[in-house]
Amino acid sequence: MTDYQISILHVVLRRPGVAAPLAAEAYDQVLGLLRGITPVVEPLPPDAALLDVRGAQRYFGTDAVQLAEMIRVRALAQQDVDCTIGLAANPLLARLAANTSMVGGIHVLADPEAARAFLDPLPVLALPGVGQATARTLGGYGLDTVGRLAAAPLPTLQRILGASAGRQLHQRARGIDPTPVATGTPTRSLAAEHSFDRDELDPVEHRRALLDLTHHLGARLRAGGQATGALTLTVRYADRSTSTRSRTLAEPTAHTPALTTTAYRLHDTLGLQRARVRGITLRAEGIRPAELAPHQLSLDPVDDRNHRIEAVIDRTTTLFGSTGLTRASLRRVA
Repeated sequence: MTDYQISILHVVLRRPGVAAPLAAEAYDQVLGLLRGITPVVEPLPPDAALLDVRGAQRYFGTDAVQLAEMIRVRALAQQDVDCTIGLAANPLLARLAANTSMVGGIHVLADPEAARAFLDPLPVLALPGVGQATARTLGGYGLDTVGRLAAAPLPTLQRILGASAGRQLHQRARGIDPTPVATGTPTRSLAAEHSFDRDELDPVEHRRALLDLTHHLGARLRAGGQATGALTLTVRYADRSTSTRSRTLAEPTAHTPALTTTAYRLHDTLGLQRARVRGITLRAEGIRPAELAPHQLSLDPVDDRNHRIEAVIDRTTTLFGSTGLTRASLRRVA
């Protein structure tokens, strides 16, 4: 954790005494307030935001802690919103500091020693990317805390988790996160639609269309570094009526097979039999940055292979568009 400078704020927003996330309109209003402090604001809907206040410290002639206090006072006074704020040198540490603080508190990791003392006793489950199964695997090797994980040799973690996942987790355990704060307007949903040339009665063609939609949604999510937390399926019939089904995913993802499985299950719940379908729309909702979405590190070699295949498909699609690689199941048999 070299070059330690407290300049990143992770802000979690809540109505006083209310457990539910803010409504979309209230959230947007608080984002406007935060942008009055610094233009470098990354929305993390539905209830958080990430700020880089290096420029704001110079502009206001104050430090990050005083800016955090200013944000809390303004949010309460102007929007009746309480803020729990973590302050640190990078987004990972700021997020962990905010998520382990009392509601309405300000948790400052003032220097590398404070950050190390904070991280070491945390359970490995506190780190992004570690789920129950990975925690059990690591625990079998005596790596049940972040401190023990940070002290483990990198080759050991790579043998346990794989090269990429081991390296990523080793860095996080040491409090290293080079991710910059990405400004922009949050994308809360993405949609893809398929219209049939004629009223389609064949369920096989319905599922083929769903596979095509999840392929495109997954690619768009991965290109934007995002993950979705829910899918909504809308089926439009020949008489212009519609049926809609939604399902929350077990964990946020941009992985096409996971999206396809959920889309198929949504379709099955409709119980369509010889229905004259005119079109299908699939919407990804609850979108968030993939880096900050909790997910289970997979130890399944088949899943790892599927992710590598997706990466190749994404690169060739970027280079060659529709003439690039795609999954064989998306191509019609001549």
